[in-house]
Amino acid sequence: MCQLTSRIARWVDVSTRSGRVVLVVDEPWLDDDEQKTWRSYLLMRRTLEAHLERHLQREFGLSGSDFEILVNLSESATGRMRAFELGEATQWEKSRLSHHLTRMEKRGLIRREACHARYPEIVLTDQGMKAIKACAPAHAARVRDLFVDVLGPERMAALGQASNDVLEAIDQHEKTSCPPEVQGLA
Repeated sequence: MCQLTSRIARWVDVSTRSGRVVLVVDEPWLDDDEQKTWRSYLLMRRTLEAHLERHLQREFGLSGSDFEILVNLSESATGRMRAFELGEATQWEKSRLSHHLTRMEKRGLIRREACHARYPEIVLTDQGMKAIKACAPAHAARVRDLFVDVLGPERMAALGQASNDVLEAIDQHEKTSCPPEVQGLA
């Protein structure tokens, strides 16, 4: 079996009606160790998130999405946030956020309150506060058992720094070389 090098060159035919041009494009690939580490990270993240969410659902009747909303609201100074702020905090699309908030509102975990601004405020109800107070300690203990204690202080510090570095790289990419959002097909 042929092994890919970390970068490959390929021919790209960009023919037009007026002529033919062939470019050589240098494409990045992950080497075996990089690919193994990347895939291991993805599997760990998905497995850990799914496991934690299953416990929230089984023990407290909350989805991971419910928990994320409740955490954000409970950590705000007033127990309320504007809908657009909650969207920024969760990085959810407006439609997903709206639908999920509707489901949470029907269950009495949050309520929407009109305010002077365009978007309503999302308010943590007493029932929502009880739910987060009930599940947060068990959730934190499980995160400690399955993540914090497994990594230990040195690897936690290294992971924290690596995470900040990746977030900074993404921020720079978005500011400088991220392609614009596609608005539709021509």
